[in-house]
Amino acid sequence: MTTRRTMLATAAAVAMTLPFGGAAFAQEGDPIQVGLIAPMSGPWARQGELMRLGAELAVKDINEAGGIKALDGRPLELVIFDAGDSAEKAKNAAQRMVSQHPDLVAVTGSWLSSFTLAVSEVTERAELPMLTLSYSDQITDRGFKYIFQMPMTGTNQAKNSLPALMEVAEAATGERPKTTGIIADNTASSESFAQPLRTGEMDDLGLEIKFDETFTPPLSDATSLIQQARSQRPDILMMLATAVPDDKLLLEKVNEFRLGGGRMPIIASGAHIGAPEMVDNVGPELMEGVMSVVGNWGAKGQEEIIDRFKEATGEPWMTQDSIATYGDIQVMAYALEQAGEADRKAVAKAIRSIDLDGEGPAQYYPGQKIKFDEAGHNVAADLVIIQWQDGVPVPIYPENSAVAEPIWPQQ
Repeated sequence: MTTRRTMLATAAAVAMTLPFGGAAFAQEGDPIQVGLIAPMSGPWARQGELMRLGAELAVKDINEAGGIKALDGRPLELVIFDAGDSAEKAKNAAQRMVSQHPDLVAVTGSWLSSFTLAVSEVTERAELPMLTLSYSDQITDRGFKYIFQMPMTGTNQAKNSLPALMEVAEAATGERPKTTGIIADNTASSESFAQPLRTGEMDDLGLEIKFDETFTPPLSDATSLIQQARSQRPDILMMLATAVPDDKLLLEKVNEFRLGGGRMPIIASGAHIGAPEMVDNVGPELMEGVMSVVGNWGAKGQEEIIDRFKEATGEPWMTQDSIATYGDIQVMAYALEQAGEADRKAVAKAIRSIDLDGEGPAQYYPGQKIKFDEAGHNVAADLVIIQWQDGVPVPIYPENSAVAEPIWPQQ
């Protein structure tokens, strides 16, 4: 039976076959199609919805500013495809996307790294440039020419964030954490983040892994997983899920075992843990102190776009999913201006040559820099660590993104 969410996602895809705002814009010439492929149904649908909101606002802003000036003001047209709830469905959606929309010049997506790996196989064959906020190291390890990974990979996020978190802990408690436990799903992004710890690449941190549990989403019961944390009592719990429903189950069990609410330091990876419904479903007391390492977030210096996004959408804050997708559409527009033609190969060439520092679309990414290596990875990428404080996930690291001081939960 078709769910309301699926109906809404389908309606969105149909609605976005017109330039944002339709007849409100007076640009001449055919619209230039750009795509978004993301989960619009299933356990990751909320992340797809947040990506859609960011993409829509970017298209609106670009069109209201006069469209693509190098192409006589042609407006952008956003085409949305539902990646669904599995890599197979995501790949099938990508195949429909490239066959039904041969005029697409670029696409962004697919949120979950496992989906992005599948979708990018299709876009690579179609020579369609794809920008992604997915974290898996594998995405840019395959020799592809049309994939552009905007954030730090999961491995690099772990290598850069964990030493900083250890320093935060030492400053707050006078001691460095000595033990950790890992609870991770088996998606590609979670595997990438956990990999440096599991393979000994970060032994110099002095963290002993007390337990390492892997699960396949969606979870039905988190008891056995959190029981490990209850019995082993690690100094840090690495909770590497990717879906909000799984986060909810894990945190509820943390609360049942009286480990949460600012007692056991919990570090996640990814923006899902900062979704607005987390505080509604779990409660601000249990979320308090939970941290997550993310590839992007609405942060210091981005107040103008954050305020406009909140006003336009009714969302309480701008998560990674929204600001990264907003930035990706702006990158596409920038590349179209540089290319001077609505041709996917020309757009890919223009993206590949981007070297920006604080200018144009770079302002929507941590560190405000964009520069791609030969593999298509943004080598200038930085990261953000967010923490739930007083019912809101706020950036606490690095200093140029932080809007609050970090708080280290103490058991």
